[in-house]
Amino acid sequence: MKENLNFGQAIEALKNGKKVARKGWNGKGMYLWLLPPSEVKKEWVKDPMLLEAFGDRDVLPCLGSIRMLTATKEVLTGWLASQTDMLSEDWVILDGDE
Repeated sequence: MKENLNFGQAIEALKNGKKVARKGWNGKGMYLWLLPPSEVKKEWVKDPMLLEAFGDRDVLPCLGSIRMLTATKEVLTGWLASQTDMLSEDWVILDGDE
């Protein structure tokens, strides 16, 4: 495990396919990963709101986002960093399954 990284280093690790977390987080097992940009085929979608976004297209381009596995083992899509997260230097790159 690589430790004591700043936010920029954590972002670079995400871009390289790594999982990252902060030592200062209270929840055990919490971490972030990057869901890269992709294209979603209309035939895969069941969500009516997402289907509406397709319009007359068969494929919908989707932007990348940062996801979090929360302390309650739920997935949060679109995690946003606080100012404390951005200024902290207690980021770690996790090895394997944490």
